[in-house]
Amino acid sequence: MSEIVNEAVVALNEKLSGADFGGTAKFNITGEGNIMMDSNGARAGDEPADVTLTADVETFRAILEGETNPTSAFMTGKLSVDGDMGMAMQLASALA
Repeated sequence: MSEIVNEAVVALNEKLSGADFGGTAKFNITGEGNIMMDSNGARAGDEPADVTLTADVETFRAILEGETNPTSAFMTGKLSVDGDMGMAMQLASALA
C-alpha cells in the first residue's frame, strides 16, 4: 500500500471524526491507490461505493490540508466525481 494512501487514511479519519456521513465513498488517488470512506471512517481499499472521487496526489493533499475547496477542485476539473453527487457534496462539507 502506498505511503500516501496510509497518510491520507489517518488524515481523513481525523477530519471525518464526528461527521455524520451515511453511505460509502471512494477516493481514487491517481497512481497511488484507493481509500474507502463510510460511517466507520476511512481505510485503504477498493470496493464498490455510492460515489467515487478521483484526483491526483497534489489536489488530494490540497483538499485535505484545506488549501483547496473540493467544490472548486471539481469546477476546475482537478477533481472528478462519478456517482451520487449529493453524497459527494456531503463529503465535501465534512472535509471543509
